[in-house]
Amino acid sequence: MSERILTNGDPNMPTIIIQQRGRRWLVIILLLALGFSVLMNLGFMASFAEFAVDADQPTEKFHAGTRLAESKIARIQVGFTIMPPYTERIKKTIDHVREDDSVKGVLLVIDSPGGLVSGSHEIYHKLKLLSEKKPIYVQMKGIAASGGYYIAMSGGPEAPIYAEPTTWTGSIGVIIPRYNATELAEKVGVKSESLVTGPFKDSLNPFKNLDEQERAVWDAIIEDSFDRFLTVIDENRSNLDMEEIRELATGQVYTADQAVENGLVDEISFESDTTELLAKELGLDSYQVVNYSHPLSLSETLLGATTSLPKVEFDPVSSLIDLATPRAFYLFGLPHELNVSPSQMKP
Repeated sequence: MSERILTNGDPNMPTIIIQQRGRRWLVIILLLALGFSVLMNLGFMASFAEFAVDADQPTEKFHAGTRLAESKIARIQVGFTIMPPYTERIKKTIDHVREDDSVKGVLLVIDSPGGLVSGSHEIYHKLKLLSEKKPIYVQMKGIAASGGYYIAMSGGPEAPIYAEPTTWTGSIGVIIPRYNATELAEKVGVKSESLVTGPFKDSLNPFKNLDEQERAVWDAIIEDSFDRFLTVIDENRSNLDMEEIRELATGQVYTADQAVENGLVDEISFESDTTELLAKELGLDSYQVVNYSHPLSLSETLLGATTSLPKVEFDPVSSLIDLATPRAFYLFGLPHELNVSPSQMKP
């Protein structure tokens, strides 16, 4: 608080003292109010943007060829572990390409170790619908294994599959991760006493052993996904019969040369050469190859999200729940969501 003294210089006249409150606190309060208002508005904008981005079509970007050519070759790239949110985004891209009459053919570029069984089949299904309207050529990059190989079947029996010299592919099989922590639980004094309505409700509980009946239940489930994988290959690789496919379906990953030798891949080729082969089949002298991407939502941008795979952070409670949650994968390697480095583990 500050004081201001008013006087006319006459000692016989009363002195007027005016007290003024400092303006500093008023400024601080106004700044706080402004900051709160900005944060609230950003929050509303982020919420709205979530809906807006979901409704938007994928963004198209020139990749190669003749920029102003009317005819297009769609370059659909599956370069991620097949899990949300990437599964939904690639499905939207496939739908968009299917309805775009300027797209004459599709180059499916795969660089993925696979992922969830459900997501792999959803992408495969969408691509099969696309292949009914437009030819698909498959180009494998560094890795196209398990679910990555599964979706490579989507072009149909007449669609060629190309791999680069250093491609790894195959890994045909299914995995449902399960970790047995019974000995650890005994050491730290933890017991599992889940309340369930049936004997199989918590059959993958990591704090109890898997008995023979439970194993039989899950064997039947995993065999169903495995048989679907084999059937997809059988329907789309006319050079292989089911017996040959079963011999290859050991979970082994194959080099590009081994894959060609075993009939899993047709030829060794680089992407630029594969694109020219597709253009030749389509009879295109002039064309542009286009990429597709989905813009980040405002909330993703504010949180510093990128288009790369999400970070895995270790949380003891959620990790325990994840261990008991059954997920079937067509995946080469450890499931991404359980791949936690020691530096990320906190006590």
